[in-house]
Amino acid sequence: MRTLARAIDDMDLPAVEKIAEESQEDPFEVLISTMLSAQTRDPVTAAASARLFKVARTPRTLAKLTVKRIERLIYPVSFYRHKAKHVKRTCQILVERFGGRVPATMDELLTLPGVGRKTANLVLILSFKSLKNICLDTHVHRISNRLGWVSTKSPDETEQALYKATDERWWPYINLYLVTWGQNVCRPVYPRCGECVIRLHCATGRMFQETPKSIRPRSARPAAP
Repeated sequence: MRTLARAIDDMDLPAVEKIAEESQEDPFEVLISTMLSAQTRDPVTAAASARLFKVARTPRTLAKLTVKRIERLIYPVSFYRHKAKHVKRTCQILVERFGGRVPATMDELLTLPGVGRKTANLVLILSFKSLKNICLDTHVHRISNRLGWVSTKSPDETEQALYKATDERWWPYINLYLVTWGQNVCRPVYPRCGECVIRLHCATGRMFQETPKSIRPRSARPAAP
């Protein structure tokens, strides 16, 4: 983890972390941008969030928008029609039940439409500075299995397994480190094993070391010095 922390220092932050940083960890903006980010590329998430927050930056103002208006603002995020409905209803619930504030507990966050454990964990980590949560992005699920930290089939299983397999001090950082690494180096297809600083700790990376250069996939070759 220390090696990854140094390696990602010059890489772009994932979209939601960047939004959190720019908004000074505002819980509402982190919540909504994370909802929009599901199965959506970071540039699309960032642009959609910016358009939406330019029009409405609070639960009360966003709850007043029509679903159609929200759809137009967040398009082309994946499943934008479903997300528009969830965003509007979530804002209504925040106003009606929580006094216009984002709740700070897992149980309460999970009562919001379209909010699962990934979103709730990220809100708790980024906005409420929780040290007891691990956010499970698909990158985290994939890389932690590739590394051999866990052997699991689903993100929910991976989250619970990581609580047992990793040191508690790293929990708030696992998502940031592994998502950034997964977007830039440990990609889903053709991972850049030759450029990976932790390949010696990874079964896939060790396999790369042992594979003759002549049969390595072109995209996995180390960059020229």
